[in-house]
Amino acid sequence: MRETPNFTGWQAMVLHREDGNAEKLIRQLRLLGIYATLQWAPLPAVALPDLVIVDADQGWDDLLPWNGETPACPVVALLGSEAPGRIAWALAQGAGAIIAKPIATSAIYPALVMAVSIHQERKATAEKLQYLEERVRLRPLVHAAVEKLQAAHGIDEESAYAILRNCAMRRRLPMEQISAFILAGAEPLPEAG
Repeated sequence: MRETPNFTGWQAMVLHREDGNAEKLIRQLRLLGIYATLQWAPLPAVALPDLVIVDADQGWDDLLPWNGETPACPVVALLGSEAPGRIAWALAQGAGAIIAKPIATSAIYPALVMAVSIHQERKATAEKLQYLEERVRLRPLVHAAVEKLQAAHGIDEESAYAILRNCAMRRRLPMEQISAFILAGAEPLPEAG
């Protein structure tokens, strides 16, 4: 994330008991243009807010619907304890930032920006990993297409791979997709070079 987000119009769910910290937090969130709701019950998996702020001192495993998985939205933990178990719980819930209790209003905006940035980075990394895993999974198609080109043109593996790569570049398609077309007969065999 290169620029700080404008939080106007965002929805936040604050999972915390009513107290002075929660009141100060809600007031500051509203000044930032965030519509904030306070509750001390598990967050439903449907209609998730744009942002979750959770009391990590008293939170439990089923408080958030993604328990241990990648969170569906940015998470900020509120923490007044230095207990390693509470910090570990906040991290396991996907917290991208921590606001220390008692809450200082000057700590809220930077924590929100940090949590949103970390969430976007995690999301981008997960998407890239999924893309790369898919390419690795489809690698046997490329190998089979290279073998088919070798047999059809009587060339070595390196030359067949180069032909396949050039065909993919000309068509501006991934090699795996061109390979699938060739193997399915939907694409004529590219000419040897």
